[in-house]
Amino acid sequence: MSYLKFDKQQLVNLEYSLQREFLRTNRAGSYSSSTLSGCNTRKYHGLLITQLNELDGGKHVLLSSLDETVIQHDAEFNLGIHKFPGDHYEPRGHKYLRDIEFDKISKLTYRVGGVILSRERLLVEKEEQLLIRYTLEDAHSPTTLRFKPFLAFRNIHTLSKSNMFANTRFVSIENGIKMRLYEGYPFLHMQFSKEVDFVPFPDWYYNIEYMKEQKRGYEFQEDLFVPGYFELPIKKGESIVFSASTSEEKPSGFKRRFTNETKKRTPRDSFSNSLLNSAQQFLCVRNDGEDIIAGYPWYESVPRQTFLAINGVLLRQGNMKTYESILKTQLKRLKDGLFPKYFGANASDYDAADAPLLFFTSVQELDDYVEKKELWEKYGPAMKSILGHYRKGTRFNIHMQENGLIYAKAENVALTWMDAYVDGKPVTPRGGLAVEINALWFNAVSYALELADTAGDKAFVEEWKNLPEKIAESFVNTFWCDEEEYLADYVDGDYRDWSVRPNMLFAAYLPYSPMSREQKKAIVSRVRNELLTPMGLRSLSPKNQEYRGICDGDLMTRSLSMHQGAVYPFLIGPFIKAYIGIHKLGGMSFVKNIMESFEEEMTEHCIGTLSEMYDGNPPHGARGAISQAWNVGSILSAIAFIENYGE
Repeated sequence: MSYLKFDKQQLVNLEYSLQREFLRTNRAGSYSSSTLSGCNTRKYHGLLITQLNELDGGKHVLLSSLDETVIQHDAEFNLGIHKFPGDHYEPRGHKYLRDIEFDKISKLTYRVGGVILSRERLLVEKEEQLLIRYTLEDAHSPTTLRFKPFLAFRNIHTLSKSNMFANTRFVSIENGIKMRLYEGYPFLHMQFSKEVDFVPFPDWYYNIEYMKEQKRGYEFQEDLFVPGYFELPIKKGESIVFSASTSEEKPSGFKRRFTNETKKRTPRDSFSNSLLNSAQQFLCVRNDGEDIIAGYPWYESVPRQTFLAINGVLLRQGNMKTYESILKTQLKRLKDGLFPKYFGANASDYDAADAPLLFFTSVQELDDYVEKKELWEKYGPAMKSILGHYRKGTRFNIHMQENGLIYAKAENVALTWMDAYVDGKPVTPRGGLAVEINALWFNAVSYALELADTAGDKAFVEEWKNLPEKIAESFVNTFWCDEEEYLADYVDGDYRDWSVRPNMLFAAYLPYSPMSREQKKAIVSRVRNELLTPMGLRSLSPKNQEYRGICDGDLMTRSLSMHQGAVYPFLIGPFIKAYIGIHKLGGMSFVKNIMESFEEEMTEHCIGTLSEMYDGNPPHGARGAISQAWNVGSILSAIAFIENYGE
């Protein structure tokens, strides 16, 4: 029985089903996503969306949707649904939806008169193949199924329009056809596990609308090409499997492959297993190694997010091999002591001043699994490179001041995780001495000294041993306010920004901190009172006049709100560690209550996962990418921390 529960009476209600999305990936960069109703509401939705390195390296929608029709006694019942202008939905197949289950994979059940048809979908791991299994659970008369594929063949960030250049010809293959609308694309092979008739009936479907894009201020109407339809008979109790793939497959193996792939999946039979199932969707194998996709549908790898997500995504499940493989992949991208802001970045995009210092925290997580001497042998060279570049100075004016603190400021460049831009300028620039950068710097230097001392690296210890004391003293003198008892967010010359933001939390939860216990307690109290919500921590206190409680609207409006009040779940992990660090077992009841609100989120937006951010104001609606790795990883890490505390 699935842990994830839905109101069956509400499934036919579009207001309910259109707000709930699903996401599946193949762990190689490709994915499948839509809403519970099957109506695509984003240009990023589609059944087979593949990473095409040979084209432009981006993700491309090949198969947008597949409309199923049940035929009995010459009566047709179409299970598909699309939105057209004027809030017109056609066909309205959602009205036949009767049940939905999310266990290892999703299972939707439709009822049409006496016909009960179930549909299960999955992506084959590390292959560009979608498999859909249809089972006729019940029927009292001869039944035929018809399938109408809607093709896009376009980048996820664009939309398709009808045109005379599309190649509308098809080629017959075993139990199906193959097509490619444009040169440079692979063929899309559409096949069934049994013989099927294909009836050519080429046509464009015009002005299909994506309401999420319309709301976000983007172009939202698309034309999709339908080459015709497939038809085949199906008997009561029979299952057939449809395959959409970039390579021709043997239909005789579809059913076996579907069964074998299902067995690999983690059952979503609990809160933590639902998140674990989601976490596995972020793993990605590339030509240059293993990686973590920051979020779906539009993100690539983001090193700072990888380092914050990796513990919960992998280590807490005992997957040491992949954990270290991903660190190795990231180190290939290290230049001048810096990591890129995102995978595939240009030289000018190595502007993430926090990412190299977060790398140290990822290595720290290995302390319980790997000897310190071995850690220094593996990661010491990279640590030395990072620390050396920060001390002497590297790009974007990132350098250590005489007082031991790290200064980072470049004109019109956001160097911290608060990196939203409007008109080419950072919304929250935070240039100068950023509080979390310097908390991470103190932790990095201190931890490197611990490893070097254990490994007997006397030269490194001699060079760096006096620095932590200097950093700690300067940190407190620079950021701490005795009267208000919290830390400035950033300092630039004589200016101190006293905005209450979650960045001060880094100084309270990291293993090495320049703060006293009482100071940590005051920080945690301030964060709890002004920033804590059921979905994470606000990026800015509501008491601040710059606070924006809703992160919605067009691109500019969203960018202005992203770090001025929007809530981020990934910050809950650090908050819980800091809170328990202060309150010990006495705080356990409180943090367990925090986790309950995340459990409720599992069936509210993207099923079984957490969105990129949430509104600062109640009811904290989901915003941004529908599934974000550092949020899922942080909650998994927090769960493990709570379960293992005191052992």
